[in-house]
Amino acid sequence: MKDSRAALRYAKAILDLAKDSKIESKVNEDMLLVASTIVENHDLEVMLKSPIIKAKAKQNVLNTLFENKVNELTLGVFHLLVDNKRLDILYPVAKQYTIIYDYLKSIEIAKVTTAVPISKELEDQVLAKILKLTGHEASIENHVNPAILGGFILRVGDLQYDASISNHLNKLKKEFDNSHYIPKI
Repeated sequence: MKDSRAALRYAKAILDLAKDSKIESKVNEDMLLVASTIVENHDLEVMLKSPIIKAKAKQNVLNTLFENKVNELTLGVFHLLVDNKRLDILYPVAKQYTIIYDYLKSIEIAKVTTAVPISKELEDQVLAKILKLTGHEASIENHVNPAILGGFILRVGDLQYDASISNHLNKLKKEFDNSHYIPKI
């Protein structure tokens, strides 16, 4: 809980700096890259949280990983977190930044559950459909659940659209269960 509050404070401060420099969109892209890199690399996550590894060594790893990929403000965030001995909350800071950025820009989070990972081309179609339905832009959070067999389940705000094969099969099953048709002999 304490770390989440600290992460939110850092994220707000970073967003304020980014807005002053008019690079909040670029910093958002950087934060998405940082967050996804940490999630995809368990060793990196462990290293960032390790009390044994020196802070400067952690900063060197981050600088090497992200140099020429992120802007100077994002690199400065690494330095700031090292100076304040808070590098262990880099991931929550990145996530909080993207959340408050999306809120600021009125971008909704669309949760799309699919049986397999969503392709870029399908993602573009879903984003266009969401914009048409809600009038707002959205960012997609893809959850993979093989139990839905195929199709997708879309949740945006209070709206939910279930176009999964498992849902269609359940509807068919209910129809068969509810039909009390007795053939005449």
